Amino acid sequence: MPTKPASRRAATRGAALIEAIVALVILSIAGLGVVGALEQSLRVETGFREREETMLAASRVMSAMVLLTRTDLGRRLGSHPIGEFQVEVQRPEQSLFRIAVAETRAPGVEALVTVVFRPEGAAP
Repeated sequence: MPTKPASRRAATRGAALIEAIVALVILSIAGLGVVGALEQSLRVETGFREREETMLAASRVMSAMVLLTRTDLGRRLGSHPIGEFQVEVQRPEQSLFRIAVAETRAPGVEALVTVVFRPEGAAP
C-alpha cells in the first residue's frame, strides 16, 4: 500500500510541472506579441519624426520664397531644385504667384503650397 500514495504524489508533481510549462509558453507568446507591438510603434515614431523634419525644412524653403519680391518671383517662374526640394513658381494672374514645395524624391506630391499677392508697381 505505500506505493499508491507515492505514485499519486509523483503524478501530482508531474501534472504541476506540465501546468507550469504550459503557463510559461503562454507568457512567452504574450511577451513576443508585446515586443512586436513595441517594435512597430518605434518604426512608426521614426517615420513621423523623419516626416516632421522634412516638413520643417520645406517650411524654411517656403518662408524664404514668400519673402521674395515680385521681380525675384518673376525670375523664378517654373520648377527649380532647392536642396532636397523641387520648388515650382507659377503666375496664375498678373499679381498672384503660386509657390509649391515638393520633395525631390516625390515631385508630384506637393508638401506645401501658398499664393502670394505682389501688385505691379509696388515698392520692393
